Amino acid sequence: MIEPAQTPPPPYYAVIFTSTRTPGDNGYGDMAEQVLELARQQPGFLGFESARQEIGISVSYWASLEAIQAWKENAFHRQAQARARDWYAGFRVRVCKVEREYGF
Repeated sequence: MIEPAQTPPPPYYAVIFTSTRTPGDNGYGDMAEQVLELARQQPGFLGFESARQEIGISVSYWASLEAIQAWKENAFHRQAQARARDWYAGFRVRVCKVEREYGF
């Protein structure tokens, strides 16, 4: 069973990546694993959740806007971003401040 990311008490930030894929893997699976492993090592990274059906939704959690910007500019991450058209028919990135959370 996959558990939701364990995040600290708010406030913190969420980067929501929604996407539709192109046909075929085109190296996506391997790159996605490498990118996530590298993201987990970045200062300010707090967690990650992902689900895919007709559209994919991935959410990464970060301590600050500066941490998000540093990750966006990471050289290996930039290489992956350059291949976006190989893997996605379309995507959106949304950056949000989490001010409240609750659940069980």
